[in-house]
Amino acid sequence: MTNSIAEVENNNLIFVIGSNTTENHPIIGSRIRRAKRKGAALIVADPRRIELAEDADIYLQLKPGANIALINAMCQVIVEENLWNKDAVAARCDADEFADLKTHLQHYTPESVRDITGVDPELVRRAARLYAAADGAGIYYAMGITQHTTGTHGVMALSNLALLTGNIGRENAGINPLRGQNNVQGACDMGCLPSDLPGYQKVNKPEVIAKFEAAWQRPLSGKIGLTLTEIMSLIPEKIKFLYVFGENPAVSDPDTNHVRHALEQVDFLVCQDLFLSETAAYADVVLPACSFAEKDGTFTNTERRVQRVRKAIEPIGEAKPDWVIFMELMRLLGYNRHYSHPGEIMDEIRTLVPSYAGIAYDRIEGDGLQWPCTSTEDPGTPYLHKTKISRGIGLLVPVDSRDPAELTSPEYPYVLTTGRNLYHYHTRTMTGKNEGIEQLAGDSYVEISPVLASRLGVISGDRIRLASRRGTIESNARVTDIIDDDIVFMPFHYSEGANILTNTAADPLCKIPELKVCAVAVEKA
Repeated sequence: MTNSIAEVENNNLIFVIGSNTTENHPIIGSRIRRAKRKGAALIVADPRRIELAEDADIYLQLKPGANIALINAMCQVIVEENLWNKDAVAARCDADEFADLKTHLQHYTPESVRDITGVDPELVRRAARLYAAADGAGIYYAMGITQHTTGTHGVMALSNLALLTGNIGRENAGINPLRGQNNVQGACDMGCLPSDLPGYQKVNKPEVIAKFEAAWQRPLSGKIGLTLTEIMSLIPEKIKFLYVFGENPAVSDPDTNHVRHALEQVDFLVCQDLFLSETAAYADVVLPACSFAEKDGTFTNTERRVQRVRKAIEPIGEAKPDWVIFMELMRLLGYNRHYSHPGEIMDEIRTLVPSYAGIAYDRIEGDGLQWPCTSTEDPGTPYLHKTKISRGIGLLVPVDSRDPAELTSPEYPYVLTTGRNLYHYHTRTMTGKNEGIEQLAGDSYVEISPVLASRLGVISGDRIRLASRRGTIESNARVTDIIDDDIVFMPFHYSEGANILTNTAADPLCKIPELKVCAVAVEKA
């Protein structure tokens, strides 16, 4: 997030797109509702009429995969009607880039993209005017933007919208991606990306490799690695060994049948986890890890806040903290570095990651600190780009709307889109063991419209069969008027569920799979 969670309540406009915030991020969702009660305007764009849509001043029920067309149309209205922030664009953007974007947007009038988005052009115009008129407009998005083959360009389109209106580098505004897990931000910060070492320092830069080689006293590869989807496609031909740490790709990754086949085929599989997950069931070795309550350390949350995690109980059974497991493995493999406490690891991070340089354990005893925090005198950064854009100048990029990788056909006439529900956390590795939660949401389901239910001759609770080009599943029908007639929705939490059907086609830039759109056939089981 460019801005902080606390600022949500002080936005005077909130634009939620590709995020079912009240179910997926309920704490932030409750803040959005408080902001609305305090007078903030609310725009919601989503293929489903989610709970927040009921509170919205403007609800844009767009088709899955139409994000860029919708955002470009809003930008086109803002430019055409002279609503853009002249001072902000002059100070923070390149004039030639603005001119190129202005020309590009001429092709994206609300009327010209109506067939793509499915949204009434007048609603798009109202939304654009409302957003442009606000002096503290916050954008909140999640996987509904990124899990497309055009996900990177979707984020760039949102950046264009914020830059045009001066909503970057301002308190109570910004572009705010909502992370899906409690330490996704921290994992990315620490280099759990195929192109990065800790602190988003690129592995293909010789000076970066030299810096980390000097610190770790070992030669490092300067090659960009593979994403999980790419790894699965290279088993067993090139990938022989797989170490899965706190992840459950046998449920969470697209084309589950392919993933499970890969897990069967890999020569050696190690899983490090709290429970015997669906993935760990394939493992040659399972290393029992500790829960948050059994270890010390830090998490970095969605607003870039580094917070302490404190051990409440001793590890149960043979479980060990992750850092201890990694340290013992390093020593067995010949790298004899010892840490006695996670605070020592944080001290090492501070020397290698500039944005963490001021984040010492004694400074995060209370509420933590938000990076960048570059010295022990730095109070941290509640919102980014205050004095200037970090790269020097805001990047305005013309981006085009493209069809999803997989379109409907006579054989597969419906669009499946996926997401989460309020009750379950990711692949139910933990929440699926809670009796109360299982009573509320123990079974997979498919949301279908009353019109589609009538076509199929089913009512809520009946079993229906879904098939894609990758597999077939059965699930319970849930008839609802929050979704269009030719779209069906499934939560991805369940092992015999949505990801058996989803597509591995990926964004060519960031390699995220297109989990939000695939073509399916639906029939009564």
